[in-house]
Amino acid sequence: MLVEHPDTSALLKSTFGFDAFRPGQAEIVEAVASGKNVLAIMPTGGGKSLCFQLPALLRDGVTVVISPLIALMRDQVRGLREAGVEAGALTSGNTPEETDAVWAGLEAGTLKLLYIAPERLASSGTERMLSRAGVSMIAVDEAHCVSQWGHDFRPDYLRLGALRRTLNVPLAAFTATADAETRAEICHRLFDDEPPETFLHGFDRPNLTLAFEVKNQPRQQILSFAAARKGQSGIVYTGTRAKTETLAQALRQDGHNACHYHAGMDVDDRRIVEHRFNTEDGLIVCATVAFGMGVDKPDIRWVAHADLPKSIEGYYQEIGRAGRDGAPADTLTLYGPDDIRFRRQQIDEGLAPPERKSADHARLNALLGLAEAQGCRREVLLGYFGDDASDCGNCDLCEKPPELFDASVAVQKALSVILRTGESFGAGHLIDVLIGAQNDKIRQRGHDRLPTYGIGTEFDKRGWQAVFRQMMGRDLIRPDPERHGAFRMTPAARPILRGEAGITLRKDTITKAPRRPAVKALVSEEDAPLLSALKAKRRALAEEARVPAYVIFTDKTLIEMAETRPMTLDDMARISGVGATKLDRYGDAFLTVITGEAAEAVHPMRRAIAGRGEAEIFDRLMEAQQDLMRGDDGTGKYLSVTHSTLRKIAERKPGSLGDMARIAGMGDQKVDRFGEAFLEILREAG
Repeated sequence: MLVEHPDTSALLKSTFGFDAFRPGQAEIVEAVASGKNVLAIMPTGGGKSLCFQLPALLRDGVTVVISPLIALMRDQVRGLREAGVEAGALTSGNTPEETDAVWAGLEAGTLKLLYIAPERLASSGTERMLSRAGVSMIAVDEAHCVSQWGHDFRPDYLRLGALRRTLNVPLAAFTATADAETRAEICHRLFDDEPPETFLHGFDRPNLTLAFEVKNQPRQQILSFAAARKGQSGIVYTGTRAKTETLAQALRQDGHNACHYHAGMDVDDRRIVEHRFNTEDGLIVCATVAFGMGVDKPDIRWVAHADLPKSIEGYYQEIGRAGRDGAPADTLTLYGPDDIRFRRQQIDEGLAPPERKSADHARLNALLGLAEAQGCRREVLLGYFGDDASDCGNCDLCEKPPELFDASVAVQKALSVILRTGESFGAGHLIDVLIGAQNDKIRQRGHDRLPTYGIGTEFDKRGWQAVFRQMMGRDLIRPDPERHGAFRMTPAARPILRGEAGITLRKDTITKAPRRPAVKALVSEEDAPLLSALKAKRRALAEEARVPAYVIFTDKTLIEMAETRPMTLDDMARISGVGATKLDRYGDAFLTVITGEAAEAVHPMRRAIAGRGEAEIFDRLMEAQQDLMRGDDGTGKYLSVTHSTLRKIAERKPGSLGDMARIAGMGDQKVDRFGEAFLEILREAG
């Protein structure tokens, strides 16, 4: 049942500080608020949480939010409370006082959002508690966790369908990474195959710069990437726990504030890193994918992969941690033949059935196709998810198109060497045969007498390594785990070997290292000092409140302040991300930074409508009242209207003297004195 509210847009502005919905949000909010079962696939940073938080305020009762990690739940609860919303979480990380406050809110019926982890559903007491709590809706965040073959599978997510049926309430599921197969599994697990209203709002994150590089002194590549973004929060994902520690140490030695994170660490140590990342500006975390779904920080300015991710879905979710506030953010992924070989072996040596291994190879192929793309990377990436795109202008290949060449003959030579050596060797030995190297291994095996010996002198070792890497990327050859990684040819390679098909490869990755896109400044040189001052004020307020800096205001909000330089509370209220609660708490402090002067005192009733059309009406009513306090001739009895009553007139806009007299705080005497003047102001305001 919907709670009557004068204007959803007004609630969007007053609570969350946004003037308008992002593309796709409004229709999802309407469907969720009206009690429909919903599946929404939206890009990370596209505003998924608002699509269940706002409907929760429009509905009776409490909305239960199933969320995968404690850190993420606590972040969202903190943000909601800062916006003036009653929200709480029941987690193992709660203090007794926090848990008591949640129970008190449930008992009093004031709590609007209750966050719980899926693991809590295993307790029968949880279901009984929810049955008594007046739950009106279930929201499921990261719904792809229901997929048993997904990299983020959570077994307790399988209980959600039964919980929906028990409580007999609508369920809204949200995720950013769900291909057609995963979407079908979500519908089966959560909605009993009864099709929910589905919203597929694209996967594009246009603010993210996409870039890949072939590994060439990878540690130095990461250090160089971080140095160009010094002082900005970032994440470096690595393939091993040990590498998180060595890279973090290298970054510290290079002058960065950096730490590491992986699942093998002590629980308390992991919590310390999570807290530091949320509260410190400019911290770099080197992490395995264990530092994944718990990251809800909106102002991460860059993400780098020191090793190739597992799949294109994993890649997109991990880079999606950057730029969630919509401001520009950069990504870089390093890869090499060892990465490809390692990922292939992971699949081949896993316990999955053959059909799943085949699907996993296909997913890896899609990621390799993105790494070795010959045109716009965003076009390749979005095409995988079924989205259309044209050249984006925000990837390394759009900035500098790759050099291509007809590699049919080179690939035929490489395939011939693989076959003539019995599909028993890896790239190193095969390249030695191609370039005509002389060593004991070649002589002992008689490979110097093969017709393919020395036929590849057009490339050096580095060039042939790039050819073999791109052949792996195109799935023409695969390392065989039963032969210690020796290459075997796939059926896709045979038409090329027979000359029935050609192939084009990238020449630029063979001959030279690629040039990275230039780092984009967050603001102009002129606005940079003010942005720094605003960040310093934010940091001080965050430390005083003991909350992450972005809970005060996100980078995107501070950037807009620095660029537009609001001079009044009304100007400040129009900044995206500045809602009524935050304007009241922080508006004066940030105005003082911008103007260099203490902000002018404003009555709370006037402050509450700052930035809205009613604010200007309120000011004119106040002026008219001051002119008429002692009547038209200035000799009458002193009479005034309270700020509270003036606000009601500005908001309700009565159309007649009779309507005005019915507003609390007005009466016949005040209507006689001020009524006509007030009505004239309202008519002029339209």
